[in-house]
Amino acid sequence: MNITGHEVEKLEDPFGLLSGDRYEFFLELEVDIEDELYSENGIGLKVIFVSDESEEKITNYYFYERGSDKVLDFELEEDEEELVLTYCKEHRVE
Repeated sequence: MNITGHEVEKLEDPFGLLSGDRYEFFLELEVDIEDELYSENGIGLKVIFVSDESEEKITNYYFYERGSDKVLDFELEEDEEELVLTYCKEHRVE
């Protein structure tokens, strides 16, 4: 799995109830044709990334089929989650 592009938006907390900053990432993924996650339409990953004073983490994510936005029932492997976390840290917006 390779990340080939993304869209990111900083989410606003209008009531100030949540600590830290939250970002919504839509990652474009390149998946090997042999992978069970593969789709001819392409695969995306929606990620909610949180950055606060004590840590940076992924709080939620899901895979989806691009074009149809159909949610896919797959989980990130440990090394893939680390890749996504690092990517989000490097590409967040202020």
